[in-house]
Amino acid sequence: MRKELINAADKYQMNWIEGATEWGTVKIPSQISVDVCCQDEEDIITEKYLFTNISDKPLFTSLTDIGIYTPFNDDYCGSDICTKMRCHTHIYCGGEMSYVMALRMGGEPPHLGLVLTKGSLAGYSVERDLSRISNDRGDFIMHPTPQVLNPGESFEIEWKLFWHQGKEDFYQKINQINPGYVDVQADQYVVFEGEDIKIYVDGEEKLYQKSEKQGVHTFCFEKNGVNAKCAVNVLPAFQELIKNRVTYIAEKQQLHKENCPLDGAYLIYDTKEKHIYYRAENDYNGGRERVGMGVLMAAYLQRFYDEKLMDSLNRYLAYVERELYDDEHSLVANDYGYDNHFQRLYNYPWMSLLFIEVYQLKKDIDYLYKAYKVMKSFYEQGGDHFYAIAIPLEKLMKNLWVEKMYAEYEELLQYFRNHCDTFMKNDILYPAHEVNYEQSIVAPAANLLLEMYLLTGEEKYKEAGKRQLEILELFNARQPHYLQYEVAIRHWDGYWFGKKRQYGDTYPHYWSALTGNAYRLWYRISKDEQYDKMSEASLRGVLSLFFADGSASCAYVFPVTVNGEPGQRYDDYANDQDWGMYFYLVSQCHSFQ
Repeated sequence: MRKELINAADKYQMNWIEGATEWGTVKIPSQISVDVCCQDEEDIITEKYLFTNISDKPLFTSLTDIGIYTPFNDDYCGSDICTKMRCHTHIYCGGEMSYVMALRMGGEPPHLGLVLTKGSLAGYSVERDLSRISNDRGDFIMHPTPQVLNPGESFEIEWKLFWHQGKEDFYQKINQINPGYVDVQADQYVVFEGEDIKIYVDGEEKLYQKSEKQGVHTFCFEKNGVNAKCAVNVLPAFQELIKNRVTYIAEKQQLHKENCPLDGAYLIYDTKEKHIYYRAENDYNGGRERVGMGVLMAAYLQRFYDEKLMDSLNRYLAYVERELYDDEHSLVANDYGYDNHFQRLYNYPWMSLLFIEVYQLKKDIDYLYKAYKVMKSFYEQGGDHFYAIAIPLEKLMKNLWVEKMYAEYEELLQYFRNHCDTFMKNDILYPAHEVNYEQSIVAPAANLLLEMYLLTGEEKYKEAGKRQLEILELFNARQPHYLQYEVAIRHWDGYWFGKKRQYGDTYPHYWSALTGNAYRLWYRISKDEQYDKMSEASLRGVLSLFFADGSASCAYVFPVTVNGEPGQRYDDYANDQDWGMYFYLVSQCHSFQ
């Protein structure tokens, strides 16, 4: 067991391992003994855990029977601390090919890596300090693959810890440190039925086939006696998937009840109990993130018109303008009845985006004017110091220009400049929002600055946006699994929006697609094909929250257990996840006929 791990050459002297339980603590059944050996040599630390059946009978272990604590220092304090003294912990428990890539949150090397060299890991659990709400990711517990051990029989887990300079250096070093490492990568991990599946082993194409069967497919490969795998999810063709989704929203998630103030609202649906649901609590109410269902519906109808869905959207818009949006004062309420006891600036860009999409659908300039007024109100309330999600800078400004609304254009341009100035001044010292430090604080800065460059061509916005993008990329890694590949680390959304109210890593969560949007913007600017592919992977990565029948889930809690409660499950609530499908629809990845 160890209490600290510090690189002597690190100017910040960051301790990379810190948690409630000491590193190397082992949890085992009474029938098993463990011998632990640790060896330090130059810049590599080797840790060995030898597990032996000390009973007089054969022993069959389950996944959570054995756990090794590896508390990487991954929690959210202020950004001034996080960027220097905390790490994003990217875990891949892929059997014999398992690793951890820990990246300092500010991106400055050295970084820490772990690669398995003997044995097999089948999953990880998390123990969190729940008093810190969303800000503590928790202590990680690595679970060896279940074993069958005769009396006196043993098996070993061995891994090596090492320093690296970043993502590319990490992947090079795990191949150097473990010569038997087999690198398996898919061309895409979320594919649509009928598309090609391409898989490469150590850079060579080993599988090429059509995706003819929906569902999760695990492809296994053996090389020199070593086994490796990757997991790919095949979804229905996107046009079918989104059609089923918007139909599901109209038929199951819209309330039809006369004389009820929520009549017409798009609300939560309990996919297990099969009923619509509302609660006045913020993340279960009739506004906020659930506006994304209306945004998706309006964007869909621009491409695939349907009379019944149009009727649904009109009913929803009547609800919005009756209960959520105060046109006289340009205010966006938190819930129906103009309830704004919880004033939330996040709501404003989302309402503006809804009105923009409706304007583009109906060609009714009144909706564009409402979109402008909402963003003006946002800035009049101090929005230029707020890292709001999905600010529609480019989309709004281009439409204002097309409609010759030049005065409104110039007014908002100055507001957007002020906002960008704030981001550039703060650099990577981000103010705390609903979570102290998170991917969806960094992403708005990257997206706004890059959109501002595309609008104005001013180099300062390009450079500042690239700086933010570099910090944003650190939340993502390339684990060969459809739930993790280019999916940003988030670990609280299942609690705030789900039925089970469970904390823990949410791979995926739809706001991860904000990173895909930033990648797409950088590709448009730089023409770097790598970012085109990364964007596609990130935007597709959240689509596993949607199912063939049109149902959906607000989050997938990925760890095996979180504080002892089972994970590895989709939450029962279809709640706020439709932003992810919207981002994919409007991305430039596809054109629909």
